[in-house]
Amino acid sequence: MTNAERPHRSLDALGVVALVARRELLTRLRSKVFLITTGIAALLVVAASLLATLISTDEGTDATIGVPAGAPTLPDQIAVVGASLGLNLDTEEVAGIEDGRAGVRDGDLDAFVMPDGERLSVIVESDLDPELESAFNVLAASTVLDREITDRGGDPAAVNRAISQAAVNLETLEDPRFDVERLILGMIAGILIYGSLLMHGQALAQGVVEEKSSRVIELLLSTIRPWQLMAGKVLGIGTLGLIQIAVIAGAGVISAVATDALTISFGSIAGTAAWLIVWYIVGFFGYALVLAAVSALVSRQEDINAVLTPVLMLIISGFVIGISVLPSDPDSAVIRVMSLIPTFAPMLMPMRLAIGGVPAWEALLALGLALAMIPLLIWVSGRVYRNAIMRTGSRMKLRDAFRAAS
Repeated sequence: MTNAERPHRSLDALGVVALVARRELLTRLRSKVFLITTGIAALLVVAASLLATLISTDEGTDATIGVPAGAPTLPDQIAVVGASLGLNLDTEEVAGIEDGRAGVRDGDLDAFVMPDGERLSVIVESDLDPELESAFNVLAASTVLDREITDRGGDPAAVNRAISQAAVNLETLEDPRFDVERLILGMIAGILIYGSLLMHGQALAQGVVEEKSSRVIELLLSTIRPWQLMAGKVLGIGTLGLIQIAVIAGAGVISAVATDALTISFGSIAGTAAWLIVWYIVGFFGYALVLAAVSALVSRQEDINAVLTPVLMLIISGFVIGISVLPSDPDSAVIRVMSLIPTFAPMLMPMRLAIGGVPAWEALLALGLALAMIPLLIWVSGRVYRNAIMRTGSRMKLRDAFRAAS
């Protein structure tokens, strides 16, 4: 073969991969199962946004504020300030500051408020709601204003100086927790990646075994090479999963923004969606290569679970650990370490990125390690697939498939 002929052959090889990918994509894209599952998932995220909006607009008490018994005018001031900001604030008198702390700690009070010289002291359990913070700042200014007007005879200069110094002195009884909305966003990102990897990864493996058991593989490999068939199937089914995730995530973002179900910025939501897509591509490509290789070891659908289970357990364990640990401890050292490991990063890192607080070097390191593992997976999986795909009969051992002569 001359040097001039090699580029043409390379283009033909890539063209074959594209044809296989196109066949896999179009065949599955038209299936009723794919259309129904995608539609239901999109409707569910839209319904979740609407439900969150309905819950958030409930006209009940927004907060219960504890006040000391020795401040008779404070409850009326809180009610007026709350009404001016569109908040329904109830007040409850307590004997003293220690009783106020106990009420906050037990969950009976959302906050305890008492005048403290030039400031207004506020005690909360872990963090202060932004709407309540605005109300307390207004209340602090109002408290100072009333006192200065009484004590200084209404001197405008003195009143303005005192008001400019008014502020909230915040005391927290616990370390601030992560934003709940970001936590929910992270859980949704993890669920989407987990579900797509599981569903489309198994579809890829079942397709390999189906072609092998029906002897279709013999016809296909009489015209194309094993690596072209494997690469085309991975690319086609991966694109299908990417389309599905894009549709579901897009429906969720649009509905959340349209209904104001999420108060975090659109940029944060879009960033989460972008990382979701990046990690899906990296995660699916890595896992799909392994699933295609191990599924080639068997010739019957009845035997497929035995070879898929060890691989699927990695996906399942990463997801289960994420949803069980992250809600209670988003900054867990175990999660931080596991999210850097390529086998768990596709599930855990997008969840952490959605929640926030991930150093840039950790995100880049996790992505770099996952990408660095891809060439090794291509070589190992390609070798196993090539050596096992034409073998029929009983299950072939992974070690034998790797060592078999090409």
